[in-house]
Amino acid sequence: MSDDKTLGDDAAMFAPVEPLKAGLSACCPRCGQGRLFDGVVKLKPACSNCGLDYSFADSGDGPAIFVILIADCVMLGLALWTEFNLHPPIWLHILLWGPLTIGLSIWLLRTIKATLIALQFRNNARQGTIDHG
Repeated sequence: MSDDKTLGDDAAMFAPVEPLKAGLSACCPRCGQGRLFDGVVKLKPACSNCGLDYSFADSGDGPAIFVILIADCVMLGLALWTEFNLHPPIWLHILLWGPLTIGLSIWLLRTIKATLIALQFRNNARQGTIDHG
C-alpha cells in the first residue's frame, strides 16, 4: 500500500479512465471530469472535480519530441503535395502552412502531454531511485 496521497486509495472510488480518452479531452486522469490544463499547456495544481494533486505529473520533454516529429512530417508532406500538384504562389504557402503548423503543434502538445500524464497516473510511474542495499 502506498503512502503517497497523490495517487492514494481515492482512485478506487472512480471508474478507470482510458489514457487516450483523458489525453484527447485533456481531463483529469482519475475522474475524467476536471480540466488538466490552466491555459494552453500549463498544468493546473489539482483537479477541480476530484481534488487529485497533479504534482506527480512530469511529462518532461517527451511531448515536445513527439510534436516535432509528427507535426513536421505531416506539414512537410502536405506542403510538398500542395506545391507539386497545385503550384500555388509562395505567399499562399506562407499564409497556409504557418498557422496550420502552429495550430497542429499546440493541439498535439496538449494531447500528447495529457496522454503521457494519464499514463503516468495509470501506471503509478515515479522518478527512478537507486537502491544502495
